[in-house]
Amino acid sequence: MTPLRVLLRAGLLCWGITGLGTSLAGELAVPKGVMPVAPRAAPALVLQDMDGARFDLARQRGRWVFVHFWASWCGPCRREIPAIQRLAQKLKTAKQAPVLAIINTAEDEDTVFTFLGVLAPDLMPLMDSDGEVTEAWQPRGLPSTYLVDPRGMIRYQALGGRPWDEDDYFQFLIGLDETL
Repeated sequence: MTPLRVLLRAGLLCWGITGLGTSLAGELAVPKGVMPVAPRAAPALVLQDMDGARFDLARQRGRWVFVHFWASWCGPCRREIPAIQRLAQKLKTAKQAPVLAIINTAEDEDTVFTFLGVLAPDLMPLMDSDGEVTEAWQPRGLPSTYLVDPRGMIRYQALGGRPWDEDDYFQFLIGLDETL
């Protein structure tokens, strides 16, 4: 076999392993930019939304949770948040949908309200006003998304903006229950 063929085969193998290619029969196709991670316990996440309703990640056991960190000053977040709103609308009709925990990082309510009023008026963010929850999770940048399994373990991570409302991402999210 020529060196070029060896490289091509190795490249195709890596392409399939990273989830960018087709998945094996019975496996969930992982969309571009979503990375499986070694399972680890999710840090505590207890916050209130802008209406004062309390969200506690520990009370979501038994369900997948889409934990998303963002800020209005973040360019990729500004581009991504409308896709998350469209995803939230699509998930309302899905039989098996993850819980959405959309966390604003260290901004005041007026800033968040104004921002979402223009780009995603139906989202109800959790407010990490002091940034302590964000610090505990230590995202490598914004936006950052973590997918927490029904046992409270982080299983996937996405760094940077993603088109979450596109079909491959949507199918992945609603298919997560089939993976455990």
